[in-house]
Amino acid sequence: MLKLYDYPQCPFSQKTRIVLAEKQLDYEKIHVDLRKREQFDPSFLSLNPFHKVPVLVDEEEGDDQRTVVYDSTVIDEFLEDEYPEPALMPPPEDAAGRARIRQLEDFADIAFVLPAGNLLTEHVKREEERDVERLRRAKDEVDRAFLLLERELAGGRQFLGGEQFTLADAAFAPRLLLLVSRDVELPEGARALRAYIDRLKNRESVRRLDGI
Repeated sequence: MLKLYDYPQCPFSQKTRIVLAEKQLDYEKIHVDLRKREQFDPSFLSLNPFHKVPVLVDEEEGDDQRTVVYDSTVIDEFLEDEYPEPALMPPPEDAAGRARIRQLEDFADIAFVLPAGNLLTEHVKREEERDVERLRRAKDEVDRAFLLLERELAGGRQFLGGEQFTLADAAFAPRLLLLVSRDVELPEGARALRAYIDRLKNRESVRRLDGI
C-alpha cells in the first residue's frame, strides 16, 4: 500500500502525483497542511527530518516492514525502479539519455520552480505593491527556463524524452501550466514550447492534478 504525504499546491508534490498517475498506481493521500505547520509535527518529522512534502511510504501487505522515501526526485526514481512500467526514463543502456533527463529534472527543481513561484507571488499583487526588482529577477530566470525548453523541444520532440513522457516533464508541468493560466507571457515565437504546453494540458496525468 502506498501512502503519499502531500500538500495540494506544492509543485513538488504535484510532480510526484503526476508520476503516480502515469504509472496508474493506487495510493492513499495524506494531507499535510503547511499553513498550519503540520510539517513540523513530531509524527511527520519521524518520516522526513527536513520537514518537507512530499513523503512516500510503501508498506507491503502482511509485512511489518515499510519503505519511507522523501524528496520528490528520489521518490520519483524509486517509483521508476519499483514500478518500471510504463517507463518514465530512457532504458538503462542509454546512459546519456538518462543523464539528460536527470539534468532537466534538476534544472526544473532548482532553477525553474522557485523563480516561477516568486514570479507568481509578485504577479498577482497590485502594481503599486510589487517588488519590482524581485519581479524582474524572477522573470529573467523564468524566461531563461522557457528558452531552455524551446531548445530542448526543437526538432519535433513531443516531450523532453522525445516521444516518451519522462520524469523531467513531470517536474516542469505543474509550474509551467500555472504560469500560463496566470497569463505570464511566453517568449515570442516559442512555437515548440506552446505546442508542448498544449500536449501537457491534454495529458490525463496532468489534467487530474489539483492545486493548479
